[in-house]
Parts: sequence; structure tokens; C-alpha cells
Amino acid sequence: MAKDHGPGIKNDELYEKLRDDGASKEKAARIANAEAAGTLDRESTHLENRSKDELYAEAKEIGIEGRSKMDKDDLIDAIREH
Repeated sequence: MAKDHGPGIKNDELYEKLRDDGASKEKAARIANAEAAGTLDRESTHLENRSKDELYAEAKEIGIEGRSKMDKDDLIDAIREH
């Protein structure tokens, strides 16, 4: 049985699984809530399916240094390692 994480988390079980897999609290909450609402676009959650511009924007948002010199594969690796 998953722990109740309060009203801000709509799918506690998925949230815990994502956290156990290393996702940040924010990312786990975003995914768990999207899944609960039925709005999770599983195709776009795969980094390889995103454009370089989308990956760059995410890298910028999470503060990855040196992103302007990275190609798509480097951005994917950096985001995964963050």
C-alpha cells in the first residue's frame, strides 16, 4: 500500500515508484498527476522522441551547464544524469 502524500499527489503508488527510480519530487509529482488525470502523453516522455529545441529548453530549465555546445544525444545524456 502506497503512503498518502497529500492532496497534491493524485497517484501515490506511481509517485513512489518514480521516486524509487530516482525521479525528483517535482518530476514524480508531475507524471503521477498527469497519469491520474489521463493527460499523460507517454510518447513525449521519451527523450529520444523530443526535438533538440525541446531538449535544450528542458536542459536550460533544470540548469545544465554547457548545453549550447551539446548535440541532441549529449542533451539526452545530460538530462538523464541530472
